Amino acid sequence: MNQKQKNKIILILGGLSAMGPFSIDMYLPGFPAIAADLNTDISHVALSLTSYFIGISVGQLIYGPLIDRFGRKNPLLIGLMIYIIAAIGCAFSPNIYGLIGLRLMLALGGCVGMVAGRAVVRDLFPVNESAKVFSMLMLVMGVAPIIAPTIGGIVTAALGWRYIFLILAVIAILMAYAVFKFLPESKGADPTISLRLTSIVSKYAAVVKEPSFLPYAIGGGAASAGLFAYISGAPFVFMNLFGLSPQHFGWIFAANAIGLISGSQVNRHFLQIYGSLKVVRIMIVALFAVGVLLALASILHIAGFFVVFLLVFSYLFCLGFLNPNTTSLAMEAFSKNAGSASALLGSIQMLAGAAASGLVSRFHNGTTQPMTFVMAVCATIGIVLLLSYISIKLPAFSHKNG
Repeated sequence: MNQKQKNKIILILGGLSAMGPFSIDMYLPGFPAIAADLNTDISHVALSLTSYFIGISVGQLIYGPLIDRFGRKNPLLIGLMIYIIAAIGCAFSPNIYGLIGLRLMLALGGCVGMVAGRAVVRDLFPVNESAKVFSMLMLVMGVAPIIAPTIGGIVTAALGWRYIFLILAVIAILMAYAVFKFLPESKGADPTISLRLTSIVSKYAAVVKEPSFLPYAIGGGAASAGLFAYISGAPFVFMNLFGLSPQHFGWIFAANAIGLISGSQVNRHFLQIYGSLKVVRIMIVALFAVGVLLALASILHIAGFFVVFLLVFSYLFCLGFLNPNTTSLAMEAFSKNAGSASALLGSIQMLAGAAASGLVSRFHNGTTQPMTFVMAVCATIGIVLLLSYISIKLPAFSHKNG
């Protein structure tokens, strides 16, 4: 496989991965308009984020065995068709409960790109390249949080929030064509893989029994959940509390997304000098420090616009280092059942994200505290789990790779 072919595959996988951020970020500027149109409030609209994260969590567990049994492409195309139908349904939602339910369906369709993407990377790239490839994927998918809220703000102002979901349907149609036409099948169908419930459960159990999986999956997922707490709380904090317009919110959201992208690309250069373990050690400490500062700023009532913006930017910058490395380390031990490992990894991450998002909505009190406190708690759980495993559980492995 030459570099041109690799780049094409990475671009398609990045586009599939970007559908998640687009589905999350593009409609955030429309939260006030959705609340007004559907006769509800922003905290209820935010539950459509929580339902989306739940859908991603459950959906990935379903797709994991399917992409191991039937190959990568066919489940991808089926999932994209479900996404297209759900996106059109969201555009015509009659009330907030319909939107919450259809967002769940949207996630059940769209999450196949996340599962298949990680599995394809594991199929086609050697382990020592996978962290770099995941960083490159983050660069491609990182464009989405930069442009999606801006586009969403413009569309909401010009056409209304419902058109956002029609645009998402068009994007999914284009991605389905790219998958069908240009993405090679990285792993053919394997009839030896059973889809019986007992067999599926045993495969997931085998993944969990791998000593290196859960620490990186749960630790990395907890740290990443801080991102979802930010996504859930940002519309209220920046538009209602700080008074930004939907268009200005899009620019701020884009600026913070640059922090995530910057971290992931600097990480690629760090990996040429340090191992993934050393990068994780350093950056989880930095993430924890930023999380504590966010919580303290809220407690001391100094969490104004610039303080929150700078600290959130720093938080996402640290996550840009952590996500590719914890993903690569969690997936390292798997080959034949990479699909199941990828699905369980993604499900754990999204369950953590759903919990973080739900907590921000549940404790909404008209201040920055729900968002910043949950981000701090996520960083705290992440540092405890990751450092405990790296420094205590497997010191020999840590020395070898760090």
